[in-house]
Amino acid sequence: MLGNVLVTGGAGGLGAAVVQAVREAGGTPLVLDKSAPSTAEFELVDLADGRAAEAAVRTLAQRCGGFSGVVTAAGIDRCGTLADVPAEEWEQVVRVNLFGTAAVVRAALPYLENGRVVTVASTLGLRAVSDATAYCASKFGVVGFTRALAAETAGRVGVTLVVPGGMRTNFFDDRTEQYRPTDFEKLNPPDRVAAAIVFALSQPKDCEIRELVIAHAEEPSWP
Repeated sequence: MLGNVLVTGGAGGLGAAVVQAVREAGGTPLVLDKSAPSTAEFELVDLADGRAAEAAVRTLAQRCGGFSGVVTAAGIDRCGTLADVPAEEWEQVVRVNLFGTAAVVRAALPYLENGRVVTVASTLGLRAVSDATAYCASKFGVVGFTRALAAETAGRVGVTLVVPGGMRTNFFDDRTEQYRPTDFEKLNPPDRVAAAIVFALSQPKDCEIRELVIAHAEEPSWP
């Protein structure tokens, strides 16, 4: 049994798929998001506000009895050249994707002894492309953060870095045509990534799946 699993971004996209997968595996999903999920205990919070994110984690932990796992699935993007993307929008991507991840994990650790953390980076956290400096910076940061966290908490908290390629979610909905995938069939359904996340969460104590790259066979950003 998975127990209580905190999922950021659990109201949509990959996060919603993780919520469903956790429930199907016998766990209880708990959600942090700006929008309310349809079928899970939750706290509304903007993950760009680190102190508010920390407070929301503590509120859920105290109300629900701690966590057996944490999955940081929330993420945003802002495409465009460094010169063209307004500074506030560029920094918002880093605040949500990197600082929000760190804030949630930091606040969850006291409620997570012998539990597991699964962070969600991206293939663009390993490979850089043009017009994605904010997203690449944030996801490269998640990779480094997670590897350091694994070293820091070894033997106390399990840590897995999940590196998905593009997925068939609403992540691309507000993009201009220039930045939308040309073929959505060459993106993974999010439930496949969610299943891998639950697999990582389900490992026995002292068995670590440190890193997983999960992508469609014809994913354009990998290798």
